[in-house]
Amino acid sequence: MTDTGDRPRVLTRTDGDVWRITLDRPEAGNAIDPDMAAALAEALRNRPEATRAVLLLAEGRRFCVGGDVQRFAAADDPGAFIGRLAHDWHAVVRLLLSCRVPVLAGVQGAVAGAAVGLVGACDLVVAARSTTITPAYGALGLSPDGGSSWALARALGAPRALELMLTNGSLTAAEAHLFGLVGRLVEDDELQDAAIALAHQVAAGPVRAMVRTRDLVRRAATRSLDEQLDEEARLITESAADPEGREGIRAFVGKRPPNFRDAF
Repeated sequence: MTDTGDRPRVLTRTDGDVWRITLDRPEAGNAIDPDMAAALAEALRNRPEATRAVLLLAEGRRFCVGGDVQRFAAADDPGAFIGRLAHDWHAVVRLLLSCRVPVLAGVQGAVAGAAVGLVGACDLVVAARSTTITPAYGALGLSPDGGSSWALARALGAPRALELMLTNGSLTAAEAHLFGLVGRLVEDDELQDAAIALAHQVAAGPVRAMVRTRDLVRRAATRSLDEQLDEEARLITESAADPEGREGIRAFVGKRPPNFRDAF
């Protein structure tokens, strides 16, 4: 892979209500190395408070090919190197999962290795039809990291997830959409515009209620119905007392569009 030197691995910009984060190592397929992990974690930690959604994008034909295998091969102690990188990358995944606003991604081309977990940690994913989802660990003699086993098992179920990972298989964009790994499919030349438009649509909504909804959905599979009902009651009580909920109800009764941006 081409050395990118000291160029930043990640670009950030405020786009109205949206905090846009772009992986910018296209000549290496946006492969993950320690600098990429650190830069992405920093970008997530430094989200401007005024922004109401995060959007992950990537430069080039491939969203992210996973870990930088060239760096793995060059390491004096590959186990230690990959272990440290996994630890750093898991910090990124945890930041996505705990983000206080909705997180979206627009993906194209290869989504491989640890990038599968990255996408799985996002709330909404728009995929170009060129996208392929490939765990890729088996070809390297490695077990998964980055939350990829979690994301695939949740979306596909254990039997399909194991079949994919143990045979070094891949999913097309259409299959990923069918199984629920991605929420929306678009043509390749529409990806960036579609992802940006969706991010702005989400950012205009009740983002605190959306985060509560995200938490309910993610934990539903591990709770009993009684536990889920109790948590739904608790969170809808919070939502109704929240300025977002009050604004939404007033707008509905008043037959006008809600203004969630100003609902503090």
